[in-house]
Amino acid sequence: MAEFLLVAGAWLGARAWDEVVPELRAAGHGTHPLTLSGLAEKQGVPAGQQTHVQDIVDEVERLDLRDVVLVGHSYSGIPVGQAAGRIGDRLAHVVFVDSNVPADGGSFVSSWPGGRAVAEAVAGNGGRWAPLAAADFAGQGLTDEQIARIVAGSTPHPGATLTEPAVLTRPLGELPATYVKCLLDGAEPSDDVAELLKSERWQLVELDTGHWPMFSQPRELARILGRAAGES
Repeated sequence: MAEFLLVAGAWLGARAWDEVVPELRAAGHGTHPLTLSGLAEKQGVPAGQQTHVQDIVDEVERLDLRDVVLVGHSYSGIPVGQAAGRIGDRLAHVVFVDSNVPADGGSFVSSWPGGRAVAEAVAGNGGRWAPLAAADFAGQGLTDEQIARIVAGSTPHPGATLTEPAVLTRPLGELPATYVKCLLDGAEPSDDVAELLKSERWQLVELDTGHWPMFSQPRELARILGRAAGES
């Protein structure tokens, strides 16, 4: 069985995986949701992008995990993709859940079409990226109760994590990886992901839901994660 390290995207902490964790554990997997520095219960901890990469590496080493499946959602695909290259033979697989992917020397804001607006918003908000409002989740396959849970669990995201450059120690195309594309958030992967999917070590899985599948379709997401672990 695999050891899953689950990392949610911007604004969210470990509690985002509350409905996925029982499904994976029932299948016999070790499951370890992680809150990154500066978020949720770790608010106030200074953090840049490399802090988040180190958070992930340190958790793998602290728990002495082997056969690790790193899972990065949204923003967290960037630190997860970097950490995957740094944990050596502990890594079994990487799953990018509707996420950004790191480019060596690039940042979240430089790799995303809306990045400039994000950088401006962060600069105008004391160096923090304000969470989304409930209305921003429309059309993402979420119930009102699920939206309320996301909003209640969101905290401002440390802005430095969005602007620091990524440092890759291993080309992403060499990693054994699954990319989960959530179709309500766009029918096609971004150009950088499409290029990576040309690698024989990467595969694409489509999920008919929005950008937050750990809330909208936790059981189906858990099944996808379990299958990815079996393909390591």
